[in-house]
Amino acid sequence: MQGWSLVGVASLALVTLQLALFAWGGTEELGVRMVVRASARVSFAIFLLAYLARPARQLWPSPFTRWMSRNRRYLGVSFAVAHGLHGVDIALLALLLGDGFVVEPATLVGGGLAYVLLAAMALTSFDRSARWLGPRRWKALHRFGIHYLWFIFAQNWTPAAFQSPGYLPLALASWGALGVRIAAWRARRGVGSGATAPARAS
Repeated sequence: MQGWSLVGVASLALVTLQLALFAWGGTEELGVRMVVRASARVSFAIFLLAYLARPARQLWPSPFTRWMSRNRRYLGVSFAVAHGLHGVDIALLALLLGDGFVVEPATLVGGGLAYVLLAAMALTSFDRSARWLGPRRWKALHRFGIHYLWFIFAQNWTPAAFQSPGYLPLALASWGALGVRIAAWRARRGVGSGATAPARAS
């Protein structure tokens, strides 16, 4: 499965999972918190596929990494759907808790910017909107956006891992993903460029 059909199937699966989790856990605070945690992890898993698509194809050529690379755009849009649902879950929790829902200003600003970037990236994942934005600005938006989203995940999972071992795999996955991208960037820099050639950002 690939292309926009991948986005459709992924979206259907994500909505079905949401409904199943609500049916299982209920719509009281504990149930909604469970859904928030689950949707964050599912969103992160899809993000990693998009984030690693190009470097994985470069470092470990295989049918699966070729599929990832071909469908990087559609994995990105699927991530936007997943993270959008996660945002809805957070909003439901906020409505449920009312004044008891407290968010630090830095978290609100940082997370808000992440959603703004994610929306911009999703909207410019179509051929017409990408042409309207132009190749240079499109590349700048998507490059900055995907690294900023990685930062948001990493700065959430890493401190949490010091408090609860359950977050350790997520923290390790976030930093491991960055390591893979750095390794791919170093490999690209070393191929076809002299020792004195300026390095290019990945």
